[in-house]
Amino acid sequence: MPGSGSWSGSWSGSGSGHRALVRQGQRVLVRRRPTPRPAPGEIRIATQIAGVCGTDLQMLRGLRDDPSPVLGHEGVALVSAVGMGVGDEFAPGTPVVVNPTHPTDPSFLLGHNVDGLWQEQTLIPAHAVRDGQVIPLPQAPESELAALLEPLAVVRYALATLAAFRPRTLLVYGDGTVGHLAVRAARHWLGAEVRTVLVHHTGQGLEWSAARSARADLLLAQGPDRTRTLRAVSAEGPTAVLLATPRDATRACLEEAVTFAGEDTTVDVLGGLPPLATTPLLPGIDLNAVRAANCAGLPDPARWVHARTGTGGQVRLIGHRGVGNSHLRDAAAELCRAPDRYRDLVTHCVGIEEAAPLLSRLAQDRNRVFDGRRLVKLAVRLAPDPRPTPTVPSHTARAHALPSHTAPSHTTPSHTTTEN
Repeated sequence: MPGSGSWSGSWSGSGSGHRALVRQGQRVLVRRRPTPRPAPGEIRIATQIAGVCGTDLQMLRGLRDDPSPVLGHEGVALVSAVGMGVGDEFAPGTPVVVNPTHPTDPSFLLGHNVDGLWQEQTLIPAHAVRDGQVIPLPQAPESELAALLEPLAVVRYALATLAAFRPRTLLVYGDGTVGHLAVRAARHWLGAEVRTVLVHHTGQGLEWSAARSARADLLLAQGPDRTRTLRAVSAEGPTAVLLATPRDATRACLEEAVTFAGEDTTVDVLGGLPPLATTPLLPGIDLNAVRAANCAGLPDPARWVHARTGTGGQVRLIGHRGVGNSHLRDAAAELCRAPDRYRDLVTHCVGIEEAAPLLSRLAQDRNRVFDGRRLVKLAVRLAPDPRPTPTVPSHTARAHALPSHTAPSHTTPSHTTTEN
C-alpha cells in the first residue's frame, strides 16, 4: 500500500459502524455512528492520530457557536474508501492530511461546520476533494507527532509571512502548542541568527519551558524583568511579534506589544479575537479585519497594514486564518526531518475511550496538569498503534530537542493563556 513508516496497513473498512467522540453540551461521549459509503468524488478517511486544539476547547465550553457535533481538525488519516472519479493518488491506505480551512468556501471548515477527525471514519465531501483540501503525504510524521502537523503549519504560515521583514528577534506571546512550536521552528524558517523570546501565562508554564532542552533564548512572565526586556528587545532592531493567544488574551497582549514597539516592529495577529475588537492604542483599526485579510495562504504575498499608534508611533499589522496546502507539506517535512526537536510537546496521548472523560474535564476545568504532568498537546489515537509496545509509555513526555543558545530569564506569572 502507499505511504511509509508506521502508518502503512492500519486502515480498515466500514464494518458495522465506527466510534466517534460526540459532544453533548460540555460533555464528550463515545458513540457509534453509521459509516457512510463514499458517493462519487468523495473520500472516506480513517483517522490515525487527532490533535486537540484550543479552538476545540472553546467550542466545548460554549464560547463559539460552531455546529459540528464531532470536532477535530488536526491530525493524519489513511484513505479507507473512495467514490467513483477520485484520482489514483488517493488509493486506500494512502496517508493524508486534510486542510481544514477552505480558502474561498466557508461551507467547509473541518471540525467546525463539517464533522471532524475525532472519529474513526470521516467522510470528506466531493467539493473539498475537488478543491484540493485532502493532501497525500509522501512521508507522514511518526505516530503522535501527527497531532502537531496542523499547528506547525500555522507556524509555517506565520513565519513565512514575518520573514519578509527580516526580524532580528521573534517575540511570541502564548506558551501553548503554537507558541512552543514557533520558537523551536524559528531558526529553521527565519534564519540561524534570529533570537527568540517566549512570554508565558503562568509561572508553572515558565518552569516547564525552562526544563526543556529546546526552548526560547529568553523566557518571560510578568514582572520588572519582562518590562525591561521588552523595551530592550524592541530597541535592538527589527522585531516580529507573534500573538499565539486565544481570543480572551489577544487584545491585551497586542496592546502590550504596541506599547513597547520599536521603529521596526511587525505584529502578527494570529490569536482569535472577540467580535468588533478594537483598541485605543491603534485608532481606526478593525482588528478582526486585519486577521481576516489573509486566509489559507491567500493572497500571496500576504496583506498587511501600517498603523499609527495612539502614542504617535507606528507598527505593521498582519493577520491570517487557516493554512495553505504548502504550509501543511512544509510542516510534515519538518516533523520528519527533525522529530526530536518537537517530540516532547505531545505530552499526553490517549485512546478514544480515555479521551471522552478527559475532554469533558477540559471543557469544565482550565487546570493544565494531568497525571502529574503539564498538558501542552493532547493527542487522541483512533487507530491501533502498529509499533511494538514501547518500554516508556507513549504519553510520557520526552525532551530530545536542540539546545537553546542562551539561558532563560526567570520571572513571575503573566496574563496570557496557554490553550493554543
